[in-house]
Amino acid sequence: MQSTPTPLASPSRRDLLTGLGLAAAAPLLLGVTDRPTAPSLPSARPAPHGGTILLRGAALVLTMDPALGSGPLGAVEDADVLMRNGVIVAVGTALRRPPGARVVDASGKLIVPGFVDTHTHLWQAVIRGGCTDRDLFGWFAGCTDPQRARLTPAALHSFVRLAALDAVQSGVTTLVDWVDIFAYDLIESYVRALAGTGVRFTYAMFPPGPDATLVTKVKRELLDPVPLGSFQVATHAARAVQDLNRAHWEAAQDLGVMLNSHVLERPEQRADDPIGVLGDIGALGPRLLINHAVHLTDAEISAVAEHDVRAAHCPLSNMRLGSGIMRLSEFRRRGVKVGLGLDGGTNDSSDFHALMKTAIGLQRARATDAGVFPQVEDVLRMATLGGAEALGIADRVGSLTPGKRADLVIIDPAALNFAPRFDWVGQIVFNGRPENVDAVFVDGRALKLGGRLVDIDTARVVREAEAAATRLRAAG
Repeated sequence: MQSTPTPLASPSRRDLLTGLGLAAAAPLLLGVTDRPTAPSLPSARPAPHGGTILLRGAALVLTMDPALGSGPLGAVEDADVLMRNGVIVAVGTALRRPPGARVVDASGKLIVPGFVDTHTHLWQAVIRGGCTDRDLFGWFAGCTDPQRARLTPAALHSFVRLAALDAVQSGVTTLVDWVDIFAYDLIESYVRALAGTGVRFTYAMFPPGPDATLVTKVKRELLDPVPLGSFQVATHAARAVQDLNRAHWEAAQDLGVMLNSHVLERPEQRADDPIGVLGDIGALGPRLLINHAVHLTDAEISAVAEHDVRAAHCPLSNMRLGSGIMRLSEFRRRGVKVGLGLDGGTNDSSDFHALMKTAIGLQRARATDAGVFPQVEDVLRMATLGGAEALGIADRVGSLTPGKRADLVIIDPAALNFAPRFDWVGQIVFNGRPENVDAVFVDGRALKLGGRLVDIDTARVVREAEAAATRLRAAG
């Protein structure tokens, strides 16, 4: 779910990739004269690696690597996980403690790779619970468009920080944020808020015509210096803006990044012919991520599969807006790489357990068949390694394979909603909630430990977001 893109005069490739000399003038061209000040927008928190850490004695580790353990999830019981300088070193039983290693007691707990959110809009935290009786287009008109127009850098920082920390405390270690916010000071505020949380993130920037010169500046000056940050070019494929879509694709190619497009979320968007447009501009391929993809025909799913296009499935959002149910089993049958997405404001929270459960439940309701794809093992893989595969980063994250980055989640099953043990794999999906997430590590650094976010005053984060929302409402 995105904000309504405004059709604009399509930029040329030269315009879209203007060098930094012209890009540096973009804030003045846009009428942006002030930058956020340090007191209201604190600098991004540094994210040093966590040294050597041994997670000792987990009851169950789901590595997502069958070579490391049993079954498709690579399960290892009574196991340790060793991390050093942000990298997974070993997974096994009774690992030797290296000199100087910090030991974290994981007795009785479950360890899984961190969740990968392949599609979200964090700024929409400002409208949580809003427009509850609206479909996609009503959501645009009643919620996103009015609030987006009032955003200030400080307010935006508060909302993005709130939502990103909510995602982290829920077990999300990687996220992709599709953003159609254009002025440089707002973009800068957005990226700084994300970087300050310590989450691994991709900023997918939608550059409309007048702001196209910002794309290179944003990537090089704001994203490239952030160790855990990366960049995509976002678009919204439609015949009416095909030239703009082509310019976006050419920019993505020249910058060496993925193109990220919303596709057929609602049946009314059939007239846009997004898959046809993406094919005509040459974008179908493994460097294209399509979001929602609810109303694709058989021929379109075949084209997506044939070209190894990647997809983000957003079941909670699609259900809330009455958009329909993605034909997930058909995508699976044809071998399309699909990850899960929370989709920002229309998910209302960042509960990845609820997202997994809904991904299963909607397919079963649609097919009236409890044996349909995905099953529990499938959806856990989609939430972790499957998401990493969809984003083209499975060589770095998504499983606990030694050599990959140390992004993982520790779940405590000793809770009223989780116990007693029956089938822990099933319980992670069907019983789990964010409060069961005991610890979150990103790049070997603890962002949540002992059930609490590390070095974060959550009450202050909430107060600042509330104050910012109050100011925006007063301004409207």
